[in-house]
Amino acid sequence: MKAAFISYNQAFVEEVEKILNQLSIRGFTRWSEIQGRGTKTGEPHLGSHAWPSKNMATLCVVEDNIAPILKERIQGLDHSAPQQGLRVFFWEVIDV
Repeated sequence: MKAAFISYNQAFVEEVEKILNQLSIRGFTRWSEIQGRGTKTGEPHLGSHAWPSKNMATLCVVEDNIAPILKERIQGLDHSAPQQGLRVFFWEVIDV
């Protein structure tokens, strides 16, 4: 199993949830106001006067065969607005 950490602009909350629903990923944890900036490009999302946008994050645990499909869908959404810095990171899950 894999833990998927998805970081995204708060404007994408419905699209991310739609992807999870399409893949029958029911369980998740969401953080509604996180801050950050990308390592190479994109605008910072700091919730400040200069950089007012904010990010959200969703963590879910998925079966190994679902992880590459989730990655593909999230990356497809990222390509629709590359400056927003939508990312998905995966970790191995040892136990649930």
